[in-house]
This record gives sequence, structure tokens and C-alpha cells, in this order.
Amino acid sequence: MLKEWSKLQEPIAEELEIRLKKARLRLSALQTEVKEKKLPVLVLVEGWGTAGKGSLLGRIIQNIDPRFFKVVSMSAPTEEERRKPFLYRYFAQIPEAGKFCFLDSGWMDEITREPMPPALYESRIESVKRFERQLTDNGYLVMKFFLHISAKEQKKRIESLQKQKDTCWRVSKNDLWQNAHYESCLDSFDAYLKATNMPSAPWYIVDAKKQKWTELQVIETLTQGIEIALNNNAFSVPLLQNVFPLVRMPLLSEIPLNQVLEEAEYKKDLKQLQKRLGELHNRLYRKKVPVIIAYEGWDAAGKGGNIKRIAGALDARGYEVHPIASPEPHEKARHYLWRFWTRLPKTGHIAIFDRTWYGRVMVERIEGFCSENDWMRAYNEINEFEKELSDWGAVILKFWVQIDKDTQLERFREREDTPEKRWKITEEDWRNREKWDLYEEAVCEMLQKTSTTYAPWHILESVDKRYARIKALKIVIAELEKALE
Repeated sequence: MLKEWSKLQEPIAEELEIRLKKARLRLSALQTEVKEKKLPVLVLVEGWGTAGKGSLLGRIIQNIDPRFFKVVSMSAPTEEERRKPFLYRYFAQIPEAGKFCFLDSGWMDEITREPMPPALYESRIESVKRFERQLTDNGYLVMKFFLHISAKEQKKRIESLQKQKDTCWRVSKNDLWQNAHYESCLDSFDAYLKATNMPSAPWYIVDAKKQKWTELQVIETLTQGIEIALNNNAFSVPLLQNVFPLVRMPLLSEIPLNQVLEEAEYKKDLKQLQKRLGELHNRLYRKKVPVIIAYEGWDAAGKGGNIKRIAGALDARGYEVHPIASPEPHEKARHYLWRFWTRLPKTGHIAIFDRTWYGRVMVERIEGFCSENDWMRAYNEINEFEKELSDWGAVILKFWVQIDKDTQLERFREREDTPEKRWKITEEDWRNREKWDLYEEAVCEMLQKTSTTYAPWHILESVDKRYARIKALKIVIAELEKALE
């Protein structure tokens, strides 16, 4: 792209001023429509060192109400960020609907800054493409700009900055290295731009030699992108074919629920298994292996008691339980996976989710909180999400806690009749029960389409809660032992 790139014809000074004034006014006016139509806008500004990314952003944001944007300088990841998945810090920054987020460098800079093994590079490229596609599929406008200058121009700027005490600090070692190895950097940037130039999120290469001309190119392109996005009516995004290996799962109706574990055996097994899990937790921390345990299941199936027995074996400093309820307004205003990306554990820690991202293909599907295209697309998006976690090195354990309809009714009535348990039963639980068949159909489809080899589902037969708890502990221990071999 960079090598075949042809500069746009720069207008004469008078025309440039007229167009720049018009573009600034248009951007200022469009922010109101962005807010009203709840369009989230993510603007990524990449480019050569000293190309003027920071000063460009400073001029652009003067046209936008400060309440509706944020600017984030994505420097090299911190030690804490390196203990999270590659995309974590970028997903965490995506804007709410109706707002802008401007990134001063980002995932391109992180991938191209330092050499990495070819396999890791290709994996990063695929991660970026999925990330950007997921955002645009879910209604985000993603605008990507690369500020381009020649080696001669870069050297000139470096020397100018170095002459002044107050500006020499702005020249980094990376800027100097880039200029000394300009051609090899050009090859690297060109390969990256070509690999990640997608119809839904294309790259715009900007002639960054002159400040006002740079600003005009970016603002005119940005406003054009916003206008197109605002005029696009809601449309169905094409569904992608699953490319991930799946594990065959039984229908819920095929699962026997007659398993029973006697009290004495349960207590004996529980003590032994919790002791073993505690030992493994110490090794997990030492080897920095992240673990994600996800629980879904019928209301009153026993998720809470199951989680309690897992958590009871762990060091309280090394795990967190996330009870997932209906999304808060700031969560609902972002990509539905955002609130899960931001709750991921760091390496060596365990995150336990009491209800999960699978709400998209269950509650949101059944209750009409998202479109059919949204929840049908989510199977692939969730598989991609879990693949990111698996590639990062996480152990992913997904439990569906299964009971029958009669058992649920019995437990509902017990909760109503027991004062200290009455808080556990709500009108919503009874309403959901009336839709049992619809939920069963949705769950069966979910299990079939998202039980991958790297993140398979495990069924916990929980008519006998003791049996389900011991089975969960055994599965967790087996998978952790496998990961720690």
C-alpha cells in the first residue's frame, strides 16, 4: 500500500483554508448526529515517528465537545497489561455508543515495533482482523489513518526537535531507529497495512508533510466516513461459516439425571479434591497460567453452591467471582463482549463467571433484546473470543448445570417457603420458567455451536447437587493438571 501510494494533489493555500474551515464546521455539526444516533466512533492514528500524530489529534478534537470523546495514547504495554490477552487493552478502550475514541497509535504499532516469530505475527494479524470486524459488525465506525512522511522529512524533523532543550525529549530511540532503518520499516508497515486493509475498516494513508494539509485530509475523510455510517440503515451482517473444530454435544433431553452421591462419600471426596485444587492453584500462580471458569444453567440448578465449592479451595488473593446480571447502561452502550474482556484475569489468576457472554444467545435471543442477526452472528464471535483466550494460554472451563423441570419447580417452592432463601426467587424466574421449551432449544443450539476443542462444554447433572459439585471439581482438577504438565 505505501509503496504503491500516490499523494493527493495539495490545494493552493486559499482553497485549503476554505476547505479546512468547512470540514471543521462539518465535523462539529456531525457530533450531534453521532450522539443522537448512538454511533460509536473509533479513530486509530498510526504513522512514522515525528509524523505529527499528537498535534493532529490536538487539532481535530477542538471541533468536538469534550464530553463526547476521549484521546488515549497507547504506549508500550505495561507489565500488568502484558499479563492480559493481547487485545485486552484495546477492547477496554472502545467508546460508548454516541461517543468518539481517538487512539494515538495502537495495535499496529505494538505488532510492528519489535520483531516476533512468524507464527505469532500471523496470529496477531488474525486477532486484529477479527477485532476490527467484530466492531464494525456490531455497529462501530472504525477509521484508521497512517501518517506518511519520507525518510528525508523524518530526519529533518528529528534534527529540528533535537536542537531545542524543550523538544529534544520528544525524539525517542524508536524514532531514531526508524530513520536509520527506514526501508526495512517501510517494508514492515506496508506488509501490515496490506494484511489488515479490510472493506469494513480500510486504511487511509495521509501525506503528513504539512500540518494543515494533514488535518484537512483526515477531517474530510473522517466526516465522510461518519456521514456514510449515519446514513446506513440497519442491515443484516453476513453470517460467517464456523472455522473452529467442534465437539459433539448431546441434546439436553438425552442427558440422564439419576446420578446420586451419598453424603459420606461426598464429604470424603470434597475434602480430598479441594485439597488437590488448592495445591494446583499455587502451581498455576507460579507458572502464570490464567484460568477462566464459566457457569451457565437453569435457574435454581445449583450454580452458586457449585461455585462456592470451587472457590473454597482457592487462595482468596488469586481468584475473583463475577456475578453477571443485566448490563448496566455504560455496558449496554458498548460491544456486548466489552464487559467480559474487562473482567478477564491476569496470568496466574482465576476468574469465575456466574453467568456469561452466552446470555447473547439465550436471554437476549429469547427476550428479544437483540436482533436475530445479532444472536446468530454471536456463535462465531464467541468462538473467536474464546480462541483469543486459548491462544493466550488460558484454561477455559465451561459448565452447563442441568436439572429437569420438576426439580426446578420443587426448588422454586422451597425458596418461597424458606424465609432466608426467599430473596433467591423472583417474578423473572417464574416468567423464564414459562419459556422452558424455548430456552431448552436455545441452549441445545448453543452447546452444539460453541463446544470447541479448545473450550468444550461440560454438563453437570445437578438433580443431586452433591454429584454435580464433585464432578465439577474433578473436571477442573483434570484440566489444570493437563495444562501444568
